[in-house]
Amino acid sequence: MDSLKLFSLLGLFLYFGVLLLVVWKEKKNKNVLDYFFAGRNLSYWALSLTFIASWWGAGSAISTADLAFEDGLGAFWYYGVPVLISTFLLILFSKNIRRINYLTQGQMMKARYSKAVSRMLSFFVFLFMTITAASQMVGIGDFFGTYLELPYIYAVLLGTSIVVIYSLFGGFRGVVLTDIVQFILLLISAVIVFVVAYSASGGWDAIIEQAQIQNKPEYTSFFAGAEKYFVYVLTFGCAWMIQANVWQRISAARNVVDAKRMATMSFFAYIPLYLIVVLTGMCGVVLYKDLPAGGLISGIILDYMHPIMGALVFVGIAAAIMSTMDSLINTAAMTLSLDLNPFKGNEEKQLQISRVATILVVCIALLIALKIRSILTISWIASDIITTGVFVPLLGGFLWRRATSQAALASMIVGAIYCGYNLFLFMGVDLPHCWELESTSQILIGLALSVSVFVSVSLCTKPDFIKADSFLAKASGKEV
Repeated sequence: MDSLKLFSLLGLFLYFGVLLLVVWKEKKNKNVLDYFFAGRNLSYWALSLTFIASWWGAGSAISTADLAFEDGLGAFWYYGVPVLISTFLLILFSKNIRRINYLTQGQMMKARYSKAVSRMLSFFVFLFMTITAASQMVGIGDFFGTYLELPYIYAVLLGTSIVVIYSLFGGFRGVVLTDIVQFILLLISAVIVFVVAYSASGGWDAIIEQAQIQNKPEYTSFFAGAEKYFVYVLTFGCAWMIQANVWQRISAARNVVDAKRMATMSFFAYIPLYLIVVLTGMCGVVLYKDLPAGGLISGIILDYMHPIMGALVFVGIAAAIMSTMDSLINTAAMTLSLDLNPFKGNEEKQLQISRVATILVVCIALLIALKIRSILTISWIASDIITTGVFVPLLGGFLWRRATSQAALASMIVGAIYCGYNLFLFMGVDLPHCWELESTSQILIGLALSVSVFVSVSLCTKPDFIKADSFLAKASGKEV
């Protein structure tokens, strides 16, 4: 363990040095377009790699493997299926999003509805990105704590500090370039862990045999997880399809063709990546009677790998978590500085505000991560906010000409009330409710309320067809 700890620390410092070198060598950000969109001059494959890296975080690398240890192949439905559904929908919408030519979702909603709708939607997006960033801080805290034998708070601060330093000075271009490095490390690490686990377990036949011994007849069934994880498919699928950091990457594409290429390339890359994690988790059923205290991935590295190889994988998994965290922080700061910032100034002033926003996002996320030490809980809270509060009015603005700004605002207000009510229930406040918390019914009720309010208010208020038609013409590429 001492050797692994030493090599892991050396690997972490070397990795941090490489990231700083990458950011330092790259040209400096001159304006907000540079800081948050890299001047719209990055290739589609670079954006695709950062897209993949941004969704391949603590949940993908750690939680999915642990769930697969318990549930088998069906655990693919937990993260894999929602990601594929979201990415497929983004393939369909990518050209529309890029054609609009606005930089943020808030700016899009201001053009489609009104300034009030834009402000409220941006506030929801800011909350979602910041809270989700906190979930990655929990992941890095648990991961560093296990390997480096650090108290949770110091582990969180160490991992977050690395991300903040290169994100603060590199901006979105720095995030993209470091994400490419992180993706390569992630891919190498994921393959190494899988090969070691598969070899040590004895292969597929040994997994089937052990599943039978433990009376798990559906362990190798892909569809066994469909019903169990449907609530996550629905919630995460809706939330991630409109996730602002992915729309940021679409908006950063050079043109509409590159935007679609980016989403398509990512879709086909996610399939083998998530399968590798699930299969690694399934190998654990042979290797361990009970789930290791630090998680399955940690157990495999500690028990079955040479310290040097274990250190390499440690850096790779850390890269996976940090690549998601940097993306979330950057997008939350973008929303705060571009959509919620009441102070306007020259480019230099805006760039300074953007960096201050980055620090503020990190501070808020840290407080959440230190208070709620659960990736799943934090992710659920964030997804509930964006699904019931933003999903319907945002997509409705692209799909329904009759949608009005009053309806969008009312839908988000109802969504906010519903989310707040659920949060009080989650915290143990005794309030009347007819749905189970963190269930399919909770999400369906929230979506139904949002849709019903959005449609009914739209039909009862006067639409602004001139504004709607202008927006939809841009989205469809039919603008004159």
